[in-house]
Amino acid sequence: MGNQLTDIAPNTPFLPSFQSLHVVVIGLDSAGKTSLLYRLKLQEFVEAIPTKGFNMERIKVNIGNSKTTITTFQVWDVGGQEKLRPLWKSYTRRTDGLVFVVDAAEVERMEEAKVELHRITRLAENQGVPVLVLANKQDRDGAMPATEVEKVLALHELNSSTLHHTEGCSALDGQGLQPGLEKLYEMILKRKKVLRHTKKKR
Repeated sequence: MGNQLTDIAPNTPFLPSFQSLHVVVIGLDSAGKTSLLYRLKLQEFVEAIPTKGFNMERIKVNIGNSKTTITTFQVWDVGGQEKLRPLWKSYTRRTDGLVFVVDAAEVERMEEAKVELHRITRLAENQGVPVLVLANKQDRDGAMPATEVEKVLALHELNSSTLHHTEGCSALDGQGLQPGLEKLYEMILKRKKVLRHTKKKR
C-alpha cells in the first residue's frame, strides 16, 4: 500500500529543497498522531477521531535558522489500533524516516508501545531507518519527560545502525515539533550519506 509513491523520493546524493522526504507516523491508538500531523499542517490544534486507515499530508518545514532551506515531508499517519498494526509494515517499506508517537502521560501503555516499536524497527527493510520518538502530551500532568521515555522504550537496544532521537512535544501548543523534525531531517541526511559511501565502496 502506498509503495509506488515512495518512488517520488529516490536516494539522491544531496537533497534539493524541492525534494520530498517520505516519513511514516506510527504509534499506539490515542497517542495523538493525527493531532500532531494537523498541528504541523495547519499550525493549530485539531481534535481528531481515531484513524481507521491512514492520512497523508505534504508538510513544508523550514530547517535551521536559515529560512532558505525548506524541506517537504510527505507524511503518512497510520492508524494505531491493534488490528491495524500489522499494516504498518506496508507503509514503512522504503521510508526515509519513522516517527513513533507515544502518549507520555499514559505510563501504563509504555510497555505495549516498546513492544510495537521494537517489532517494526527489527524488520529487515527498516534496519537503519532513522527513528524520531515524539513523547506527546507534555502539557498534561504526570507526562514522562523525553529522557525517561527514551529509557522505558529501551531505544539503546535498537540496531546499532539505527539513528534515533526522542523529543518531548505537545500537539496542543506545538512545542517540540520543530526541533524534532529538524533532528529527523539531520538523521535522514546522515543515513543517506552513509548509504552513498557504502555504495561507492562496492
